[in-house]
Amino acid sequence: MGIDISRSIFSGFHRLSLEERCARVAAELGLSDAELAALTGEEGLGAEKAYSMVENALGFFSLPLGLGLHLRVNGRAYVAPMVIEEASVIAAVSFAAKLVGSAGGFIAEAEPSLMVGQIQLTRYGDPESARASILAARSELLDLANALQPQLVRRGGGAKDLEVRLLDAPEGPLGEPLLVVHFHVDTQEAMGANLINTMMEGVAPRIEALTGGRVFLRILSNLADRRLARSRCVIPEALLADYGLPGADIAEGIVQASRFAQADPYRAATHNKGIMNGIDAIALATGQDWRAIEAGAHAYAARTGRYGPLSTWTREDGNLVGEIELPLALGTVGGPLLVHPGVKAAFKVLGHPGVRELACLFASVGLAQNLAAVRALGSVGIQKGHMALHARSVAVSAGTPPEWVETVAARLVQQGEVKVDRARRVLGELKGGVLPFVSPHNEDT
Repeated sequence: MGIDISRSIFSGFHRLSLEERCARVAAELGLSDAELAALTGEEGLGAEKAYSMVENALGFFSLPLGLGLHLRVNGRAYVAPMVIEEASVIAAVSFAAKLVGSAGGFIAEAEPSLMVGQIQLTRYGDPESARASILAARSELLDLANALQPQLVRRGGGAKDLEVRLLDAPEGPLGEPLLVVHFHVDTQEAMGANLINTMMEGVAPRIEALTGGRVFLRILSNLADRRLARSRCVIPEALLADYGLPGADIAEGIVQASRFAQADPYRAATHNKGIMNGIDAIALATGQDWRAIEAGAHAYAARTGRYGPLSTWTREDGNLVGEIELPLALGTVGGPLLVHPGVKAAFKVLGHPGVRELACLFASVGLAQNLAAVRALGSVGIQKGHMALHARSVAVSAGTPPEWVETVAARLVQQGEVKVDRARRVLGELKGGVLPFVSPHNEDT
């Protein structure tokens, strides 16, 4: 299933009422009533399913689900379900995606689903002899690992290779070096944690027998650096003009923000947090292990021994060029995808992509979010860009009825004072009288 990229079917979407948005989404994306209800949360997870998913289940915790619009990746248009509480993220992704789309969209690629399983060996005697024993049994060990996951092998996946690493002892020269066996496993459409953990636990006794050592840890690594995704965009600088500034000035501000992140880990952490704002939001909506994605991304950002940015921005021949690379261990089968009706509906909205296509989309969403952030940071500052979106939340906090939210938010921005008490006064003026005090909370919002 694809979206017609020749027309903007969601133009003006944010100005529609909730009922109009639901009707538009259902009509354009071919959602049944049940699928729409699952996507919006009207047909929730259900107590029985929640009980089966986590220990000591008690209830549910809700977050807003919105749609990232105008995304065009490798010539295909997407509507991206995103779950997040921060008001600006979805708007930022949609704005940046529309800007990039006007210049041709994102070009992305994703590597095959190779994950690393680790087996830690201790008390093995001579390290070189232990290494040689394991490498000599390479074929046997790979066959043993694959025998534990025959269905994965039939789908073309499974353990493809292994290596033996010797790591310096953390205690110093007097400590035993760490001997670690890495299995490289193609997990196909799965994220792969359970598959790999089963393999590692099954192979560990044979490694002990080969070396006379003892295995302690046997588990996958969340640093999926053999499963990288990349996305790139090229934007003519003239398209960047905004805030009364020429496009060349905006482009230079973005590049300077990128240089700052490359030079300073304090800035790089915030730079990457912005990227993960977008990626985590679509990961939650699609039932991914967002904690593993975060861990892998930040570990990859520090792979050189110094923490750095996952994306960079440069100016080339009158264009702004953005590039991102990060590990993305995603899945389109198993876990919440089998249980959660909202996750199933989210995949329907995305057109049921394969795992590598999904990784291309995730990387592009991250780059779009990053573009929106550094564009504001390098020009007028982040607060101006956030003001209108924050004003809506403040208007709601002040008890504004839904039909008045946009009007109150607009006046708050116009007056330059986005606070709950000001919102109450504005609403009172609109209604012809001062509203009574409503709540002691969030007075300084």
